[in-house]
Amino acid sequence: MANQIIGLGDWLATSPGQYLLAWEQAQFDLAVADLFGFNALQLGLPELATLQSNRMPHRWLSLPEEFGVDARPPGGALPLIQARQQVHLLADAAALPFSSGSLDLVVLPHTLELSADPHQVLREVERVLVPEGRVVIASFNPVSLWGWRQGRSRLASGLGLGAFGIATPFLPEVGQFIGPWRLRDWLRLLSFEVESDRYGLYRPPVRTDKWLQRMSWMDRVGARWWPVFGAVYFVVAVKRVRGMRLLGPAWRPRKALSGSSVPVIQRR
Repeated sequence: MANQIIGLGDWLATSPGQYLLAWEQAQFDLAVADLFGFNALQLGLPELATLQSNRMPHRWLSLPEEFGVDARPPGGALPLIQARQQVHLLADAAALPFSSGSLDLVVLPHTLELSADPHQVLREVERVLVPEGRVVIASFNPVSLWGWRQGRSRLASGLGLGAFGIATPFLPEVGQFIGPWRLRDWLRLLSFEVESDRYGLYRPPVRTDKWLQRMSWMDRVGARWWPVFGAVYFVVAVKRVRGMRLLGPAWRPRKALSGSSVPVIQRR
């Protein structure tokens, strides 16, 4: 079909794709600005500069294996902040080339949906993160207007109703969407603690910028009256290690013990 979206890169160049990128860029900037450490990694989606507001000295952008060494996303050049201050590497998200406990921050912008084995990706993230390290995840919400529209097109396609025009998907067919409740269960099994979550993108699944602008009021209303039905959800989780306690510096010196003798009672 002429209107069918083939890949995620093509869809991000459309009006709803730009609407999504603008909202997610603001969320990533806010989430990673005050996270400190030495090593940070972004897995996939080079159209977003998720680490541009982070101040860690070592930052990597992991591109999918189908990208070449000098490849660029379909939309054009990489963001300037990434091209100058980040190191690009080709790696499989399910087998990261980092030693255990070596990263302070891992960002997953729709990485789980693009992966054939999202469970293994999360296990790899847990392995490479240091204790108290953080993972930031952005994902499509199946319980939303966008998710309902995508589910309807899949059902119509399975029933052979493509001739009626309702089988055309609104979102790219990149994988199975993961609900926020399922993601919370997966994180809990891997000893992650959800630190914060938020939802966004409440406008209906329309394709033109004109109608997206007309429906902009729904972002304010939706965030107040039906917040969990946003098209995208955003999660920040912390890796917890059982039996481990982080000790801070001893700012106050301990008083020296008295040198006076202590009387001892003897039996005889």
